[in-house]
Amino acid sequence: MKVSEIRELSREERDRKLRELRESLFNLTFQHEIGQLENPQKLKQTKRDIARIQTVIRENR
Repeated sequence: MKVSEIRELSREERDRKLRELRESLFNLTFQHEIGQLENPQKLKQTKRDIARIQTVIRENR
């Protein structure tokens, strides 16, 4: 997800997307631990998306 896309979202949409990504990260981490994760790059990308959203949220405060 690009920063420009995140900035276009409303505050509620950003919060919802952040919750979804955190749940996804939890599930991906669990899958990685038990050896079912096929694409480990997905973990890295999810963490970066979470950081991007948190950065935009902090900018708007």
